[in-house]
This record gives sequence, C-alpha cells and structure tokens, in this order.
Amino acid sequence: MGFLFILSWISLGIQITFITLSIVAGLYYLAELAEEYTTPARKVILFMISFTIFVYIMLMAFEDFPWTMLLCGFLAQGFHLSIMGGFPFIRLMSVPFIGSLIMLVINHALAFQYFTSVYVPFTQVLAYFTICMWMVPFGLFVSLSANDSVLPTVNEQSRLGSPDVVSNYFSRNKKQGLLSLFNYMKETLLPGRSKKSF
Repeated sequence: MGFLFILSWISLGIQITFITLSIVAGLYYLAELAEEYTTPARKVILFMISFTIFVYIMLMAFEDFPWTMLLCGFLAQGFHLSIMGGFPFIRLMSVPFIGSLIMLVINHALAFQYFTSVYVPFTQVLAYFTICMWMVPFGLFVSLSANDSVLPTVNEQSRLGSPDVVSNYFSRNKKQGLLSLFNYMKETLLPGRSKKSF
C-alpha cells in the first residue's frame, strides 16, 4: 500500500507537468494568432468586454451581489475599453492599464470576501471568476505580443532629433511581449536543432 501511495504522487507530478506544458503550448499558439491577426483579435476582445458588461447587468438584475462588487466590475470593464482605444499598442505604464490591474486585485478581494461569507456552489463561483474577472484580462495578456511586429506610423523621437523613423525603430526595438517570452524560453530550455544543408 505504501508503494502505491508513492506511485500516486509520482503520477500526480507527471500529470501536472503535462497539464502545464499543454497550457503553455496553448498560450503560445494564442499569442501567435493575436500577433498575426490583430484586427480579429481586437474584435474578439471587444466582444468579450461587451459580453462581460452584459453579464454584470444580468447579475445586477437577477442576483443579490453586493453593489461594490458590481460597480468595481463595471469600472474594470471601463478600463479595459480604454486600453482597447490604442490596440494593438498597449502601454504598460498607462493609467488604463495600471487601473485595470488595480481593479483586478480589488475585484478578486471583493469576490473572495463575498463567496466566503455566502454559500454558492463551486461551479457558479468558477463561472463568475472565469467570465467576469479572468476572460478579458487573459485576452489582453495574450495579445500583449501583438504590438511587437507592428511597424511604426509616427516618429516618436522626431522631437528629439532622430531623422530616420525606420532605423530608429529597428535599433531600439526590444520585443517584450508574451510571444517573445515563450520564444526566449524555447531557445534557452530546449535543445537547438542543427540545420542540415543538402
């Protein structure tokens, strides 16, 4: 019986490893899709924001959720809409981005406080967290790499005296998105393939 117990822990570790690798592969694929198809990605994220607002309206009408939790949810969706104004360019130090991160933390705190004080079945709690709090930030997180490949349209350094827009862009371009992180992890963790020349 003791050996089967040890074997169960080993199998649990293997299962967690496979699940983690599957999630990473899915995130990598979604990041590539968001980078390749920025206009459809923008439409999908705007639809998710609209759907989340609709869900909050329905929760306001049919459920007994605290008003602070619902108002913070509406405010978070307002920040998400503000972020989408400049999509695919998402500035990490902008007020809407920082505000959405703050509202994400506040919404989680309010939701944990509410769901620990009132009994709600786990599937309903998971539905609230997934649709109302995780869906849109997850879509924005995956699409962070979309602005890595977009060519510049305005010379940001023109006031500082840089004459050439394109060479300035390529000389300072450092990819910092999700796809760049996954590419870096792939290059450092996985062994490189040797190219065959025929």
